[in-house]
Amino acid sequence: MSRINKNVVLALLTLTSSVFLLFQLYYYKHYLSSKNGAGFSKIRGSHVGQDSTQWRAVKKFLMVASSQNVPVTLIDPLVLELIHRDFERLEDSSDGKTSECKYFCAVRDVTTFAVLDKQWKNEVGWFQAAEKMGFQWVEIESKDPRLEGMDYLSGTEIPLHYVFRLAAHTVHLVVLYERSGNYLWHGHLRLKQHVDRKFAPFRKLHFGRHPGALDKPELLHVSIDGIQVQIPKDPGHFLEDISHSRFLECRFKDARAFFQQYPDDVSLEAVEFRKKAKALLHLAALTLQSLGVRFWLSSGTCLGWYRQCNIIPYSRDVDLGIFIQDYKSDIIPAFQKAGLPLKHKFGKVEDSLELSFQGADDVKLDIFFFYEEIDHMWNGGTQAKSGKKFRYLFPKFTLCWTEFVELKVRVPCDTIQYIKANYGENWMIPLKTWDWKSSPPNVQPNGAWPVAQWDEVIQVY
Repeated sequence: MSRINKNVVLALLTLTSSVFLLFQLYYYKHYLSSKNGAGFSKIRGSHVGQDSTQWRAVKKFLMVASSQNVPVTLIDPLVLELIHRDFERLEDSSDGKTSECKYFCAVRDVTTFAVLDKQWKNEVGWFQAAEKMGFQWVEIESKDPRLEGMDYLSGTEIPLHYVFRLAAHTVHLVVLYERSGNYLWHGHLRLKQHVDRKFAPFRKLHFGRHPGALDKPELLHVSIDGIQVQIPKDPGHFLEDISHSRFLECRFKDARAFFQQYPDDVSLEAVEFRKKAKALLHLAALTLQSLGVRFWLSSGTCLGWYRQCNIIPYSRDVDLGIFIQDYKSDIIPAFQKAGLPLKHKFGKVEDSLELSFQGADDVKLDIFFFYEEIDHMWNGGTQAKSGKKFRYLFPKFTLCWTEFVELKVRVPCDTIQYIKANYGENWMIPLKTWDWKSSPPNVQPNGAWPVAQWDEVIQVY
């Protein structure tokens, strides 16, 4: 073969290879990429790896929800955090579309949605539709804790969580229940023995490590990565709510056992006191919530919740705790405006602050402010006639939610340690005689206020 013929052949081979390469690129761009992610690139950007696997799983899951007329809400913290950062831009955009799959393609193992229990229907149809879409699924049920106080209903099981698996991605559906305290509750995800723990990355699920309580959010329909989805209208508040959502159920069985040993006081006087104390607690909660002040059940009110799931009828007051860093000067005026006059004010913001407000008849509201030291917390007490100071020591604690007298309210998470500090090892035994200066095992003398400061630190009305 001549040198000229060889050059021609080489040129033809080069041309053929180039044409084939161009065809491959065209095929990938216009067919495979659209098939595997609606035109989104598989990986864009050096900071966040992106994959259409998540996008396809979410898209198909929402198709199942739509086909069954079941509205679901995106509550996934990782995705909502990304949305929150760009929220104003997404709201201003007419369709929410971007040039790349930014939110649902961000690398993660799980995407979480929620459904209200009253909107969850036609389970059989749902599961059939999910299986047709290629999903594997598992249902997590448990006894309804709201019914633990009712012997004839306490064994009733309710759905709490559903886990759907498609290819390499998991969609977690959390069932939310409206509770009487006007909030949303989800249960603990406890796996039963027959559930294959390899089915999904359960340790990576954001919801279910413990029960949770959430405010009912307003909802917004937006288009995210080309998918119509329902999200909380204020993602920032919802994310903050999630981070402090741990919920403790009242100990109904232990309360029943307590009342078997110590019969409950059902006298007219006790019933009337509990009614007034409940109204006072609800009013106090509304007042403090309007100011954005965190508070929790303290002292005898906390003991009543933990020991007997009710207000102690001989306590004669309602006790709340507030971290001193959450103190606001508006607290006293707000309570007075709500119809609760100041009964006394002891101490000052820097040391041993305590407030007491007068409720209906002889029921009063005591608010104790807690100070944090290196290894403990404490609240103060003052004896009005002598100016003596006292300090009550507690182990450090964090706050959880519970429901008490139809109110969503906080309590110390490690409640038993908090109660033992205040009432000792015999906290289960009712004591109707109590001296606040000597009875608590955690009380310590703390000196006395200088007489020159009495006008400021001892105010009785």
